[in-house]
Amino acid sequence: MFSGLFRMPEKCPSCHLKFEREPGYFLGSIYLNYGITALVSTAAWTVLRFGYGCSSRNILLGLAAFCIGWPTFFFRYARALWLALDLRFDEKLFHARERPPTVPKETP
Repeated sequence: MFSGLFRMPEKCPSCHLKFEREPGYFLGSIYLNYGITALVSTAAWTVLRFGYGCSSRNILLGLAAFCIGWPTFFFRYARALWLALDLRFDEKLFHARERPPTVPKETP
């Protein structure tokens, strides 16, 4: 799905599925990434602060690093997950995808 660390080709090289069907298509993947980051951060804060009695300063430093590193790492997976969710809930878009033009075979 990716041709570089963060760059996606316009279409899948094997099935020719157009990845970004409209401007802002992957905006939902940002929401997924943010939601997972917020959920894990909130759970970690609660467990570390009230379960283990860690100081707020130590937790804040660790979670700040997590909130920078995790979304960067999870970027690719969030986009793939968004595409998979789109396929699961709106399958008709994938059946109507553009197909590459076929070239007729030459006969000798």
